[in-house]
Amino acid sequence: MSEESDSPRTSPSAASLSENELPPPPPEPPGYVCSLTEELVTKAREELQEKPEWRLRDVQALRDMVRKECPNLSTSLDDAFLLRFLRARKFDYDRALQLLVNYHSCRRSWPEVFNNLKPSAVKDVLASGFLTVLPHTDPRGCHILCIRPDRWIPSNYPITENIRAIYLTLEKLIQSEETQVNGIVILADYKGVSLSKASHFGPFIAKKVIGILQDGFPIRIKAVHVVNEPRIFKGIFAIIKPFLKEKIANRFFLHGSDLNSLHTNLPRSILPKEYGGTAGELDTTAWNAVLLASEEDFVREFCQPVPVCDSILGQALPPEGLSSDAQCDDSLRAVKSQLYSCY
Repeated sequence: MSEESDSPRTSPSAASLSENELPPPPPEPPGYVCSLTEELVTKAREELQEKPEWRLRDVQALRDMVRKECPNLSTSLDDAFLLRFLRARKFDYDRALQLLVNYHSCRRSWPEVFNNLKPSAVKDVLASGFLTVLPHTDPRGCHILCIRPDRWIPSNYPITENIRAIYLTLEKLIQSEETQVNGIVILADYKGVSLSKASHFGPFIAKKVIGILQDGFPIRIKAVHVVNEPRIFKGIFAIIKPFLKEKIANRFFLHGSDLNSLHTNLPRSILPKEYGGTAGELDTTAWNAVLLASEEDFVREFCQPVPVCDSILGQALPPEGLSSDAQCDDSLRAVKSQLYSCY
């Protein structure tokens, strides 16, 4: 063998290459680019304490806090992602950090909802027409999430599937900076909801859902309009109200069958004819298509293996509303009598 053959062969290392021969560095991920209109920039400044000139400094401050205080939290640290939490808590760093921790704690504490969370997994819910997002925003620019519990048949799938579909919808909506600033409105139609159906939404489910919406998700709920509620809704609301913060409780509006009352808040021009509007028939197919087209994004975000336990989540208390079944037993017994007396 030649002398060359006897010597060990190594590939050239970066250190042995001249500067001109070094491989190019990987491309930097695209930086944050604000998509807000001037009007929304002004609104964010006035309502959320968001200063465009300090925006990225604030994001970096939150990122530094996550790295220092929650080093084992498996979370995205992208500018756009962290900005959702700052906006939801009016740029209060501490509250934004707590919301971020709660957000991940919620996802780990309720596997029936968050495991395998992707649009194709809730096709039955979407096909039922249980929920949709109306095509027009309200006068404040809020998207309107329309929920129709009467479309749910409990024998077809458990109530947690409805909650999965709602969560997917919120995740899709919050990707928009416009929604982060304006918030959303919920329109809930309780027409035809019976006692047997209402019994599925007990204190344990109610407390968890409200815990997520109030303390575990970066979205601003500006109003909840309830229409066509039967007498049984008094019992449902009796379950919900103890878990609501005063600010949120004051944003519930019960309209009954009085659509004129609804129209003082949501103009007829943006509502489908089912709710006395002039915007045509209620169509769920468009929003279903939007969600289903996002399948890959949700698979990447929610369907990847996660650490068995993030130490920060193991130490943190779950958000209010995410406690154990046992803690809800007494409340369940208390409200069952209310449900039956209201029906």
